[in-house]
Amino acid sequence: MNYSSVCKRIIMVFNSATGQPGRIGSVLHRHGFEFDIRRPGEGDELPRDLSGYHAAIVFGGPMSANDDDLPNIARIMAWLPHVVASDVRYLGVCLGAQLMARHLGAAVLPHPAGQTEIGYYPVYATGAGRDHFPDELVVYHWHREGFDLPPGAELLARGTVFPHQAYRVGNRIWGLQFHPEVDDEIHERWLRDAVEKTALPNAQNPDQQRAGRIRYDEALGAWFKDFARQSLLTPLDADCLSQ
Repeated sequence: MNYSSVCKRIIMVFNSATGQPGRIGSVLHRHGFEFDIRRPGEGDELPRDLSGYHAAIVFGGPMSANDDDLPNIARIMAWLPHVVASDVRYLGVCLGAQLMARHLGAAVLPHPAGQTEIGYYPVYATGAGRDHFPDELVVYHWHREGFDLPPGAELLARGTVFPHQAYRVGNRIWGLQFHPEVDDEIHERWLRDAVEKTALPNAQNPDQQRAGRIRYDEALGAWFKDFARQSLLTPLDADCLSQ
């Protein structure tokens, strides 16, 4: 069977010229999905008609969700109303979660004490999130801002530094403050290209992060496989799920 003819495409939106889908792409590719990669900061348009897509994923980036003067932020914010009005599933990763939260009416702000989360830190399931998260899961972060909970959203996971770590709106819109896409290659590239940020308040240094990757990445990868089935795949994708 040609799975690409069964499963709709996923539009993946990146906020840098070098961003890659990493683990997220590997997991979804195994389910037969094809990817339409768009980089609005590099001039790519974002389609208003989403009828040919199963899902939309907006990844992270080094900028603030409030940087409306940046082309990628302005274009994504103008596009999100079309996503919400469509039937596609949405996954926001870090900046992507913040942008959707902002579109839905929530604030995106730095930590009041200037703290960051850069490295491996635990998140904890809420009552509403126990079907999607274990009681504690150590995940990979790289951010200096966090989102308030959007109106109508359910908080699925909490953190100790940034309290809002995952949310859901209905069964179609999902936001994660952390980075399940980060694999070995992405992690080493970030450490190489932005090593100065590992000296920010509460950030872990590269050695601590590499030790965290060895200790926690396998469990994080296993969690994302299950989460993807719950959040991005549906029973209508039975042929995809059989892979």
